[in-house]
Amino acid sequence: MSKSLSDERCVPCRGGVPPLESAEIENLVAQIEGWQVVAGHHLRRDFKFKNFIESLRFVNLVGEIAEREGHHPDIRFGWCYAEIEIYTHVIDGLTKSDFVLAAKINDEVSAA
Repeated sequence: MSKSLSDERCVPCRGGVPPLESAEIENLVAQIEGWQVVAGHHLRRDFKFKNFIESLRFVNLVGEIAEREGHHPDIRFGWCYAEIEIYTHVIDGLTKSDFVLAAKINDEVSAA
């Protein structure tokens, strides 16, 4: 039985590693429902909520996950929405950790 992405841990990237190739990206993005690859090097997902407080709670939850994993997404949010963008900033591209973080966020959304 293969390990789920959300069971893995994010690995800090200090630079000097190449971003994932498109074939690797296609394989991994197929494992994280709702996420899109943007410009070939970022993951993005938009979330909708009933009101501002639900958006805020979600953003705080994503912040807790990010801190626990040591991997931090870009987050924009407001009334009834949150937008999450994930990529490895130091290489301006995607690593496996980006997909792991996306999977962990999906798990939390599913559990809520």
